[in-house]
Amino acid sequence: MTAWAQSLIRISNYEVETLQKRLAEITARRASAEMRIAVLEAEAEIEQERARSDADAAMLLQAYLSGWKMRKGAAEADVVVINAEEEGARDALTGAFEELKKFEHVAETTRLNSIIAAGKRETAAFDELGLRRRAG
Repeated sequence: MTAWAQSLIRISNYEVETLQKRLAEITARRASAEMRIAVLEAEAEIEQERARSDADAAMLLQAYLSGWKMRKGAAEADVVVINAEEEGARDALTGAFEELKKFEHVAETTRLNSIIAAGKRETAAFDELGLRRRAG
C-alpha cells in the first residue's frame, strides 16, 4: 500500500474513532436526561401520595406541580435537543465510515493494479527472452 493511501486511511480511522467517542458521550447525556425525567415523575408521584394523607402537603401540591411541570418541560426539551444532536452525530459517523471504506477500496484497487502491472511486465520480459532465444 502506498504512503498516501496509508495516511488517508489513518486519518479516516482517527475521524471515525473521534466521532464514535462523540456519539457515546451524546448517548450518555441522553440517558442522563431521560433518567432525570423518570426521577421527576417518581418525585411527583411521591408528592401526590403524600398530599392524599397530609393536609399541609395537599395545600402545597398545586404550587409543587406547577414548578414540577416547568422542570419536566425543560428536561424534555433537553432530550429533544440531544436527540437531534445524536442524529447528526450518527449521520456524521456514517459518512466517516463511508469515506474510510472508499479510501480502503482505492488503496486495495491500487495494490491489485500494481500486482497486475508487475505480472504483465514479467510476462513481457519472458516473452522477449523467449523470442531472443528462438532468434539467436
